[in-house]
This record gives sequence, C-alpha cells and structure tokens, in this order.
Amino acid sequence: MSTATADVETATTDHYYFVPGDAKPEAISGVPAKKLKYGVGGTWKESKTAKYMPCYDPSTGAVIAYAPQCTAEEIEEAIQAAVKAFPAWRDTPVTKRTQVLFKMKQLLDEHLDELTYLCAQENGKKWDEAMGDVLKAIEVVEFACGAPQLMKGESLMNVSSGYDTVQFREPLGVFAGIAPWNFPAMIPQGWMAPICIATGNCLVLKAASFAPQSAMRITELWKQAGLPDGVLNIVTASRTEAEILLRHPSIKGVSFVGSTSVGLHIYSTAASNGKRVQALTEAKNHALVLKDAILERTAQGIINSFSGCAGERCMALPVVVVENSVADQLVEAVTRLAKKINLGAAYDKSTGQGPVVNKGHKEFVLNWIETAIKEGAKLVLDGRNPEVPKGCENGYFVGPTIFDHVTEEMSCGRQEIFGPVLCIKRVDSFEEGLQLMNNNPFANGSVIYTENGHYAREFSKRTDGGMVGINVGIPVPLGIFGFTGHKQSFFGDLHCMGRDGFIFFTETKNVTTTWFTGKAIPAKVSTWDGTMTRG
Repeated sequence: MSTATADVETATTDHYYFVPGDAKPEAISGVPAKKLKYGVGGTWKESKTAKYMPCYDPSTGAVIAYAPQCTAEEIEEAIQAAVKAFPAWRDTPVTKRTQVLFKMKQLLDEHLDELTYLCAQENGKKWDEAMGDVLKAIEVVEFACGAPQLMKGESLMNVSSGYDTVQFREPLGVFAGIAPWNFPAMIPQGWMAPICIATGNCLVLKAASFAPQSAMRITELWKQAGLPDGVLNIVTASRTEAEILLRHPSIKGVSFVGSTSVGLHIYSTAASNGKRVQALTEAKNHALVLKDAILERTAQGIINSFSGCAGERCMALPVVVVENSVADQLVEAVTRLAKKINLGAAYDKSTGQGPVVNKGHKEFVLNWIETAIKEGAKLVLDGRNPEVPKGCENGYFVGPTIFDHVTEEMSCGRQEIFGPVLCIKRVDSFEEGLQLMNNNPFANGSVIYTENGHYAREFSKRTDGGMVGINVGIPVPLGIFGFTGHKQSFFGDLHCMGRDGFIFFTETKNVTTTWFTGKAIPAKVSTWDGTMTRG
C-alpha cells in the first residue's frame, strides 16, 4: 500500500485504526503495528499529535499498535461533540434509548470471541479471564436496559390541599470517564458507558494508552447498535491533556478508576470545579483463614484470587492472614498448587496464567519482590524467572510468588503490588486477624474462610471492607449491586453501577402543581404559597 493510499484510508475508513503505507514489519511479530485514531462525533480521526505511545502484546513483547497522545484541541473537540449531541439524546425517550442497549448487548454477544482475543492480546489476561472482562461489560449493559424502571421518580397527590408533587430523575449532560489498563473492556465499556448512556447523558471516554483497543472496538459496536453520533467519544491522552476533563465547565461529572494518588487528585480537582466524582482506587485485600476452614478448597480459592489476572485487579487477594495452628498446612497447600500453574500466551486456551501488561509493570512487580526480601519476608516460591513456552521468551511474565512470615512493619504487606505476589501473615486468633486487616488504609474487599457461622457473621459486621466474601475469594458483586469500596479505595459519595450508578448519572427535579380554575381567589397568598399544611 502506498503512502497516498494510506492517507485516503485514514480519511475515509470508519475504523479505529489503520496501518500506514510505510510501516515496517515489527521486529518480534513480523507484522506492522496499527496506528490508532480517536473517535469524536461518530468519526474516527487521525490525531495531529507528534506523540504516540506503543501498545504491546505482553505475551510476546511485540508492539501491536501506537496510541495517540491527543492534543488539547482534540480533547476540546471531543467535549464539544458530546455537548452538541446531548440535547437530542436527553430528549430521546428512555424506552427508545434502551433499544440501543438491547441491540448493543446482541452485538457484544456476537463479537464475544473477537473481543476476548483483543483483550487477551493487549492486556495479557488468559483466555477465560479476558472473556470474563468482556462478559462483565455485557452484564452492565443488560442491567442498564432497566433504565425505564430505575429512572422512575416519585409522586404524591394532594401533598397539601389541591397541590401535587412529582419528582423526576434527569440526565445532567456530559461526563468524563478515565479508565485504567487492567480491565480494557469491563471498566470503560461496563462500569462507565452503559448507565451514563442509558440515562440520557453523553460521555468523553479516555481509554488507557497501554491497552485502548478493546474500548475502541466496542465503541464501533455502539455506533452499529444505533447510538447517535457524539453521544460516546473516545480519546487516548497524557495526564496533561486529561487534566482538561477535570476542569472543563461543560463536564458535569467524572468517573475514574486507578491509583489512590491519582484518584485523590482527580477527586479534589474535579470536585473543586463543581463536578460529581466517583474515584475507585487501590486496594490491599486480605483474607482471614480460621483453623476450622477446609484447607484444600481454601487453598484453591486463594490461588485463583492472588494469581488470577496475574494479580492485576483491585479485587485480587494479595494477603492471607492465617491462624498459626494451620498456617504451615495452608502454606504447603497453596505453594503446591501454585507450582502447577503453567505460564503462557494469554490467547492460548491451555495457559494457566498470562503475563503482566508491559515491561515497566513487570519491573515494578519485580522491585516489590526485592523489597519484600530485603524487609525480611520468607520467600517460599520465587516467580522471578519463570519457565515460558517458545515464542514467549520476550513476554512480560512473573510467576506466582509467595512470601511467608510477612509482618505489619513490612511495606510489601501494606501497599498494592498489583502482580501475582501473595503475602502470608500469621496470627493467633480471629480478633487479632480482624484488627490487623482493619488497620490497612484500603478497604475494597475482605474475605474470611471458615465453617463457623458465628465468626462469619461477626466478620461481616465488623470488617472495614466494602465487598465481603464468606469463603468467596473474589467477592465482586453483580453490577445490579454496585462496586462498593471503602476508605482509601474510594473517593466520592456514589459508587459505580447498582442504584448508586443511576443516581450518580442523574439529578432530581421536583415539580409542584396546583390549578386556579374552579377555586375562589383568596384574599391573601400565604408565605408558602399554599404548600404548608400546618398553622
């Protein structure tokens, strides 16, 4: 393909990427990398930026795409496209809006394998985990189809003599979604887009530059489902340009998922500029294993919870607090099972654990392993030089890693590592374990493994965790309940998804009515214009 032909394709092809005519084969894969666009007003455009970020296939280390770091002008263009689209979308009856979501659910089902492969390739989740990433997005699209019921307000006839009040829920306008790289489909196109769109708002979505293609491809499907141009716009950008979304007067609210330091900045900045904010941030989830737990089944749950998705999820289980009387047995069982996990390409369906997202994050995780060793934790299983299959030698793999005798003074047991690293802490009792867990500044999830109903109930009542598992290692609730992190794992008032999600994306309006026809004209109108019932 000539350069001239590529230029024509860029201008005319309604697709989220193109391959430049002069692109050379990538060194590892032998395939030229894609050049990604940004989506605004229903059109995919090539960015004018000079800055592009490489996107890797973490299974092989090959560059598969280049994501533009969109300019400030392109961010403004996306915002204005959403502003332009809002009045018509707001005025579209909610039952008609949900027809788009019904069609979207159908398209996501039809493209499930395609989206699963794309997610696995750009993020590194193994096949069934990547499919789960997409299925969790579909789950919220299905939930958002209930908007006609969930947007219903309240009313009361004759609140005072001859007066009626009706309360409505209405969309606000344009929202910004700032998504992380660890769930490329579920978070931007599940947690952020469906409820925002169903309630009649418009969205400017900043996808993660490391892994934006799943969100971009799903954005194409939204248009195919009949979503009007400008209702959903998608960009990739640096933090400098993303800052515009936090301060822009046309942005009414911000939904963010990422680190606690960035989340706190986004919350304070956007809120100080009069915006609604929900910021879902870091975690250091703990599980308490009591001596009556069924240890083999408990160990299986721990394995899935700490090494699943290569530990790159805010509901992972990176810390286990175990009663001393069964600690040695549990460590033996978990280590035995962890040694059986085979590493490999994310899109190979026989793979037991995929890679972490890129070289930089691999180095981050390895540095934490070194830190834990220096702090005095006992290294039981070392995943720093794992065996990988042919073709994956340049991939970004860290095998399951287990530390025992981790104490409260060690930072490895308190701060988020975001990799397949398990820290084991030992205690003498339920009370000691619960106090240790609640001392942590994060409180996304907390888990107890026990067959004792008393301790399970006490744990449910007294744990600080916002999502609690009783013998459930990853207690992520269905989207109908919402994602309810606490403490420094969440900044805001309204959580994403569930009923909170519908409240976050709408505002209330009360309309009080009376009629003069057939009534005598009073000598005087009261201070409260007839709405006071006492006095």
